[in-house]
Amino acid sequence: MRKSGKRSARGEGGSQQPRTSLYSEITDRIIADLERGCVPWVKPWGRAKAAIGLPTNAVTGRGYSGINILILWGAVIDRAYSSQNWLTFRQALALGGSVRKGEHGTTIVHADRFIPKDEKERAKTDNIEPQAIPYLKRFIVFNVAQCDGLPEYITGGGEALPEREIVPHAEALIRETGADIRIGGDSAFYMPRADFIQLPPQPAFFEQINYYRTCFHELGHWTGHPTRLGRDMSGLFGSKAYAREELIAELTAAFVCSSLGIEPTVRHADYIGSWLTVLREDNRAIFRAASLASKAADFLLAFDKRAEARTGIAA
Repeated sequence: MRKSGKRSARGEGGSQQPRTSLYSEITDRIIADLERGCVPWVKPWGRAKAAIGLPTNAVTGRGYSGINILILWGAVIDRAYSSQNWLTFRQALALGGSVRKGEHGTTIVHADRFIPKDEKERAKTDNIEPQAIPYLKRFIVFNVAQCDGLPEYITGGGEALPEREIVPHAEALIRETGADIRIGGDSAFYMPRADFIQLPPQPAFFEQINYYRTCFHELGHWTGHPTRLGRDMSGLFGSKAYAREELIAELTAAFVCSSLGIEPTVRHADYIGSWLTVLREDNRAIFRAASLASKAADFLLAFDKRAEARTGIAA
């Protein structure tokens, strides 16, 4: 993802910007990446210095979600930061550190809603519920690699997990979901009506790590079942609804894999064209897809915590 929004170390976010321009700004950036063949939630991790993982606020320990994951991943890759940890200008000061002079922050967003004064009056007059208007706020964060004087526990980064043919904690998560996964054949897919996942055997994959990447893609679809997160799964192959669901599943797999230390990848590169069509027609599509993918990833990663609790060993 190319140049994230910049602000010098002297400034801090929070100012409201026009809703359309901010949606378009971020969507256009992602479209530009896809057009040049770079999937911003996948490539080029090979030249990234930070260990694979999800971006986190270094002070609160809370992970960022939705579109902010893509924005912060893009900054980590483009600027070769050595950490996935972020904080605000004020948080750095509160820890006794500071953002280095001349450093530029990365713009992230927070979705909110407000009720205009005239809408409140209309609702009061008509004795109805007022209608809130959605909008986005910009906030500026800095990578801990851009700061000096921070405590060591803030700046320390974890080691990247080594790639193995069998990834035990991924196996534990998959097992804990209880999903009906059937091994065999040469195709991977999820059948919504029968609610099962079909996967080729792991040795059939040219790179065996792709077994896990593919499995988490299909588990991403699996979360959309009416008994789970209840997404619209009715789209036929080639339709825009199908492309939207595939984008959600790809992002879900990227978020889960990164959380587990498995480098994400694109399951099918030819999906990029269909994603571009969806994004060009709707500058909020990537926001919705990233938000739904975050919910799906959280749903799956909750099983990871359950697996840890059962074994008593952190993954």
